[in-house]
Amino acid sequence: MEQNETAARARTETTAGTTTSGHRGTALVVGAHGVIGAELVRHLRRRGDFDVLGLSRRGGVDEPGRPGEAPLRHVAVDLIDADATRQALVRVPEVTHVFYAAFQERSTWAQLVEPNLAMLRNVVTAVDTSAAGLEHVSLMQGYKVYGAHLGPFQTPAREDDPGHLPPEFNVAQQDFLRTLQRQRSWTWSAMRPSVVCGTALGNPMNLVLVLAVYAVLCKELGVPFRFPGRPGAYDTLLEVTDAGLLARATVWAATDPAGANQAFNITNGDLFRWNRMWPVLAEIFEVPVAAPLPMSLVDVMADKEQVWEDVKARHGLADVPFSAVSSWGFGDGVFSWDYDFLSDGSKARRAGFHDHVETEEMFRGLVRRLRDERIIP
Repeated sequence: MEQNETAARARTETTAGTTTSGHRGTALVVGAHGVIGAELVRHLRRRGDFDVLGLSRRGGVDEPGRPGEAPLRHVAVDLIDADATRQALVRVPEVTHVFYAAFQERSTWAQLVEPNLAMLRNVVTAVDTSAAGLEHVSLMQGYKVYGAHLGPFQTPAREDDPGHLPPEFNVAQQDFLRTLQRQRSWTWSAMRPSVVCGTALGNPMNLVLVLAVYAVLCKELGVPFRFPGRPGAYDTLLEVTDAGLLARATVWAATDPAGANQAFNITNGDLFRWNRMWPVLAEIFEVPVAAPLPMSLVDVMADKEQVWEDVKARHGLADVPFSAVSSWGFGDGVFSWDYDFLSDGSKARRAGFHDHVETEEMFRGLVRRLRDERIIP
């Protein structure tokens, strides 16, 4: 994966200094601590043609730019609060590009619409009013646009597939952007990744940490690493999206005229089945593997916090709480897909974005990062 990342970075960084308008831009990354936002921040800082603002509820410590890296400033605000959002963003009128990757969880699909649409509306309305040089708004979506959360959907999903009955917050957000943009000079793009794989902590949707912590606990307790999902899910065809690849694609769509006012499926470019990938993961995590056994990770992990604390203490791991290293409900959801879960990614290639990542090497590289950062032993 490191070779793939180096080659891809070399290709993308040749565009440094070439935002749509040809001058240095200021990128506002909304949801800067998430698995997507954190990788976007990392990529934008390396490019060198953007000043970078990270927006989140909890903010952060501003970071000076190291050699070959732009500085990072943080903006802290609760996006549900329209007045607070407006007051925070009026202080950064230099924003040229908004990369929106924020999300608030709710207990039902219908309840997701109001807060997530409100947060996007509050951000874009504030920036649209205060930033005279705004060029582009990038929206992060997912396969819910295609009804993937409802059950088996038409595959491979295409960006122009017909919609489904509301409510669905991704669709509502895109409708808002598209309607507003008709009266503006800036453009928008919508990125549609599959399951995004990265190393950000405290995220409700991080598959790599689900796999890693599950494997570590299996090893600690002397039991084999079993696929825990539905029987049919072990054999279905799916794909994932590397967070670094997604970051490169997102910035490409925001800075290349071919990406203007378009939606794009973005995935690694290969497909796999858990029945072949699971033994590979067992080898990566150095844990024995056995036949699948359906179980709820939410249930079986409910009493494992002390086991995790013991692992941390014995191996000298970073002091990250059990609640921040995994998202068992998300894992249960992914491992329940007993139907094919994939899209057609050729539109982005036809428009000019050709990067790809081999999924097995992606997993190896991300696990190395987790080990290097002392998140897992």
